[in-house]
Amino acid sequence: MLAILLKTLPFFALIGLGYWAGRTRFFSQEATAYLAKFVFYFALSAMIFRFAANLELAQVWDGRLVAAYLWGTAFVYGIATAVGFLRGLDVQTNAVEAQCAVIGNAGFLGLPMLALLFGPQAIGPVMLVLATDLIVFSSLIVILITVGRDGRMSPAVLRTIGIGLIKNPMIVAMGLGLIWAGLKLPIPAPMNDFLNILGGAATPGALFAIGASLASKSAERIEIAGWLSFCKLVLHPALVAFSAIYLFKVEAFGAAMIIACAAMPVAGNIYMLAQHYGVAPQRVSAAILVSTALSVITLTAVIAWIS
Repeated sequence: MLAILLKTLPFFALIGLGYWAGRTRFFSQEATAYLAKFVFYFALSAMIFRFAANLELAQVWDGRLVAAYLWGTAFVYGIATAVGFLRGLDVQTNAVEAQCAVIGNAGFLGLPMLALLFGPQAIGPVMLVLATDLIVFSSLIVILITVGRDGRMSPAVLRTIGIGLIKNPMIVAMGLGLIWAGLKLPIPAPMNDFLNILGGAATPGALFAIGASLASKSAERIEIAGWLSFCKLVLHPALVAFSAIYLFKVEAFGAAMIIACAAMPVAGNIYMLAQHYGVAPQRVSAAILVSTALSVITLTAVIAWIS
């Protein structure tokens, strides 16, 4: 545990540095937003494309891995939804809380951290987790919020979801990289160096941006934030582990990676969705703040276990 903590500590130290910069106003909210945009659209996309373009397609897709992650995630989603309805929440708020319970920061935190700790072979499983989160659950929350408000499902919602996926730079980078790999095209040396330099900014940039964005978050409704953090940091990795090891018998390394992804704290993009639709943004803000703080211990423990 101590050895793993010493390996993960630099990642959390970068988050802490970003948090300090945000709290002291050395980094304004506008500066943080632009840094996050640079990481999201350029640095992280370059890293994903480069890794994907160097993968063998046969090594990327793993039906059992996807099924195991989907089963464990859906189970926790169902628990959070059931508890929300027992508390008398409406459909929209319940959808946002359930999203917090299962969607972790696999892009900004998981991908850079696991790639550095476990090597390039971690990229394939993490990309499958990212794709599942983006395609299945990011679509689901939009559908539930819309149906909860309008009482019906319209073709315009599906069009919005489809355009959102096509415009998502992580999906685009992943898709283009896999196409490149499928065509077995070599990456020219100048292009590879360019992607390597740009992608190298993803890890420090993403972690710093996470910390700086946390500085603007508040810890209101702390009991709800505690419950959602428990779902995300404890129930989610536990049920994904049960699913991967016992139900679907995923090979050891792939199982370890999806369990680690499930142990990531609540993703920041949920806050953007909640703010966009005007559904419980402060609740999401508190869940992100509390889960990220607690993940210093819980994520380290999970990585120590899977190692």
